[in-house]
Order: sequence, then C-alpha cells, then structure tokens
Amino acid sequence: MTSVRARKRHPHDDAPDTSAEFRRIDELPDGPEKDALRQRVICAWMPMAERIAATYRNRGETGEDLKQVAMLGLVKAVNRYESGRGTAFESYAVPTIVGEVKRHFRDHLWSLHVPRRVQELRQKVRAAIQELTRTPDGRRPSVEDVARHTGLSEADVRTGMGALDSFAALSLDAELTGAADGYSLVDTLGAPEPDYDRIVDREAVKPKLNALPERERRILYLRFFCDMTQSRIADQLGMSQMHVSRLINRTCARIGERVLADAA
Repeated sequence: MTSVRARKRHPHDDAPDTSAEFRRIDELPDGPEKDALRQRVICAWMPMAERIAATYRNRGETGEDLKQVAMLGLVKAVNRYESGRGTAFESYAVPTIVGEVKRHFRDHLWSLHVPRRVQELRQKVRAAIQELTRTPDGRRPSVEDVARHTGLSEADVRTGMGALDSFAALSLDAELTGAADGYSLVDTLGAPEPDYDRIVDREAVKPKLNALPERERRILYLRFFCDMTQSRIADQLGMSQMHVSRLINRTCARIGERVLADAA
C-alpha cells in the first residue's frame, strides 16, 4: 500500500496572489486609483498580519493593540514594496511587520529607557533560560550555562539577566516578599532630614552671633534659647518692651544680611 505524505503547510500558504496588483501600483501615478488599489492589497494581506501579531500575545500588551501595530507594519510594507526587484511580497512584508511589533515593545512598553542592545541581550538570555530549564532536573541554568548555549560572553549574560525583571517598574506600594504587616517598598525609602538644614543654618549664624555686642547677644539668648517673653526680658534688663522688640528685630535682620552676603 502506497502512503502519501501530506505536504507540510507553510504558515502563510493561504496568502493571496497580489503580484498583478503590485505591478499595477508601480505603473500608476499617485492619486485616488493608486490609493484604492493599495487599500485592496492591504485588506487581502490582513490575515497574515493578524497571525504575526498573535505570536506576540501574552507579553504585556493587549491583542487588539498588537493587531493595530502589525497593521501599521503591513501598511508600511505595501507602501514601500517594489515588485520590480523580484522579491516576493511576503518575504518583504513579514520582517517589516515583525520589526514594527518589536519596535513597539521596545519603545512603548518598557517603564524605563533601556538601550536596545540590553533589550536584545535580555531576549536572548530569556529564551536560553527557558530552553535550558526544560530538563528533567528543572535546574535553573547558571551564567556559564547560558553563555555556552548562546555564545555570549558571561558579562553580556549578566547584563541580560539584570534586565529580565526591568520590563515593568515595581510599584512603590507593592508589599515586600515575606512582609506580613503590609510593609511596602516605599517604607524602605529615605526622606530628607530637616535637621541637616538646621545644622547648616546654625553654623552659618554662629560667628555672627559671637560678633554681636554683649547686650544684643544676651537679649537673643534670653528670647530664643530661654524662651522668655519680651516683657520679662525688658524687666530683667531694665528697659522698655518696645526697645527690646526693636533690638531683636534689628539684630536678626543684620545677622540675616551678613549670612546672605557671605553665601553670595
């Protein structure tokens, strides 16, 4: 009995034959007729673009958005294709569409700007780790294992591994692993220390205070360090409260001017 081996179908065996349309597009001048013909060709090849978009699902982008990006790549391919070069449209369109989808992932889905080389290393390392972990022991491959598998240097593998978890930023409100009391990442971050500014101000004012006459220095000491009221200071020094108030205001203003003059 003779067996007939079924021919393995190409992913795009149902691709339309639009060679005649492309030749006509090359012949037509720019205008409505040429635009309409391009539109018909785009519609004919849309199933192929949709299949390409489907291969990138489950990577953090919605299927509808991926489809739109793939369609944009198809439009670019139709507009730029030249039938006279002898290359089949499919051979030109597939890399164009795939490139558009990859560019979309590179430019729009990373939370932080990561150099293209690092993104490519991440992809190679990620694919290698997936392949190498399909072993009976399920052991996570080492840097050396990935380097041998990919032909990359160990430094490049480490760079790629460092970018594996960099595709999306971690929320500051995310609870830390093992934290049972809601302790989040934001709780580990530092905050500006106001006492540092107070130390700077104190050191800037100190020599100006030491240079004051004894009476003015004593008045400031009683007011700001002993927290005495102006009336109590006036009684203690034998002067009017109004005079104490004028001395405090005048002395503080003079110190402030001198500190600012030194800073300038």
